[in-house]
Amino acid sequence: MNAASPEREQRQLWPTTLGAYRWPQAEGANEVLARVFGAMRALQTDGGKPHFFASGDDLLQRITLPEWQALVRFIVEGIRDTVIAANGGWRDEQGQSPAFNIALEGIWCQISNRGVHHDIHTHGNCSWSGVYCVQVDEDAQRCAHEVFGALNGVTRFYGPHFNQLGGAHMDLGSAYLQQPHQDITPRPGQLVVFPAWLAHQAMPYEGQQDRIIVSFNASVHAAQGSNQRHGYGRG
Repeated sequence: MNAASPEREQRQLWPTTLGAYRWPQAEGANEVLARVFGAMRALQTDGGKPHFFASGDDLLQRITLPEWQALVRFIVEGIRDTVIAANGGWRDEQGQSPAFNIALEGIWCQISNRGVHHDIHTHGNCSWSGVYCVQVDEDAQRCAHEVFGALNGVTRFYGPHFNQLGGAHMDLGSAYLQQPHQDITPRPGQLVVFPAWLAHQAMPYEGQQDRIIVSFNASVHAAQGSNQRHGYGRG
């Protein structure tokens, strides 16, 4: 009897899928986008440079530059690939991925520095969210912070079991529960797509350069027919 037989089967139930992608056009486009977001901050704050700034979530309608449009296409492609992976490869009877439409329900920029952080939260009214890094200090400089160290400006994701850890009995059998979070290092050009229900936070950041990110919420809809893929009546 081998380990793959039905009598000796182990299953990993309900995994959480994150997509991480590197934008090939980032090096040139990020400089343009950083200037655009900096100008937006100055315009909305009467020329000031507050340690935290967040635009409205309507940047899809407000920015028409080719670099921005290319980034939006890259984001949509990342959402598509992550959705397909999260749904087990998502193939129809002909082996093709089903047609679906991705709607960016909101997309905005954030600029932060001087220890600003974004506390633990989730995103509502969407199924997927994400963050694209436009600008941040290089790793060596960022990690050299005398207080924050390597955690300076990282995005921290909390696993679905995090809420069960308070007061829980822990022994070797539950060792897999003892690392309930995953830190994603901020690097310019990196896109991370994650389920909107996944709790996360931006750790405090201080650097020579502002930390500039683009965040978004997205929903996914069937190209035709029903959005429901519940499979009632099949078991």
